[in-house]
Amino acid sequence: MTRPGPGQALFHFVRHWSRRSVGADTGGEQGRLVIACEAVSALEMRTTPATVNSIAQEIGIDQSGASRLIKNAIEAGYLIVAASSTDGRRREASLTPAGRSMLKQAHRWQEEVFTELTSDWNDKKRRDFQQAMTDLIERSYEMESWVGSTPVS
Repeated sequence: MTRPGPGQALFHFVRHWSRRSVGADTGGEQGRLVIACEAVSALEMRTTPATVNSIAQEIGIDQSGASRLIKNAIEAGYLIVAASSTDGRRREASLTPAGRSMLKQAHRWQEEVFTELTSDWNDKKRRDFQQAMTDLIERSYEMESWVGSTPVS
């Protein structure tokens, strides 16, 4: 059997980590709350309004699933939803101070896991991996903007 190519390795990596807990609490609900808050944070960083639809797209789930995640994160005190400042008909989510604190803890845990997973790597290999992943993510966002508009033969 031949070794998988880089594309297969990438998608194996994504499948593997999509099944793992993303926060210090290994419970499923806390992990889902972290995912919802991560999505809002990522959208904020890209200056994209955190609407139900954009959150659903960011996470890769349907709109009803995103609505439930947002509702649960609101009930947990991590998100608030308000009318958009630019379009009063649209509602946008944002992180509360508790949500930002929870994300900070989750990010600390994520860094600890990465450090443990790469304990035998040198700093250059860690930085190179981080840069390669960042490049892939940025390219993925670029592709999303034109994939839907390109006809498939």
